[in-house]
Amino acid sequence: MSDILKAPVYEGRPKLGEGRLEKEIRTYDLLDRLAISYLRLDHEAMPTIEACRDVDKRLQIHICKNLFLCNSGKTDFYLLLMPGEKKFHTREVSSQLGVSRLSFAPEEKLQELLDLTPGSVTVLGLMNDSAQRELLQEPYMGCHPCINTSSIRLSTRDVLEKFLPAVNHMPVFLDLSA
Repeated sequence: MSDILKAPVYEGRPKLGEGRLEKEIRTYDLLDRLAISYLRLDHEAMPTIEACRDVDKRLQIHICKNLFLCNSGKTDFYLLLMPGEKKFHTREVSSQLGVSRLSFAPEEKLQELLDLTPGSVTVLGLMNDSAQRELLQEPYMGCHPCINTSSIRLSTRDVLEKFLPAVNHMPVFLDLSA
């Protein structure tokens, strides 16, 4: 049995900020200011969806696959949230967004624009441009608080109705068939 399955689940932010990155603390500050409640599970870095399977079980969620994408000119950027078990099909997403040659954005842009590192991409990176309708059917969504050593469970409704408006982003909903 994985240690994660036995790890404690906490309500809200860590009691002490010791050993936490400033961007993680800023994330908790914003969630608290918006009165968004959440459960938190601390763990080793989980850079892939596959690594998060036990986190899903422990928090009773389906953690989102989060992809930071850009157009060929690297002038327009998109944060795509989709169910973790779905495969990403570039052509399908590009077509719905009306963008030709959509690709993964460079690591430097991820850091520069969202203050995130690969494996830590999250809706809480304050730069959401698209979400997937299928996720809206779930009462909760899981994501990282801007660092992949913790995972949190948020109300899907709070993300859409409180968080996104607070960071001046409106989602674009896509149909992902596969």
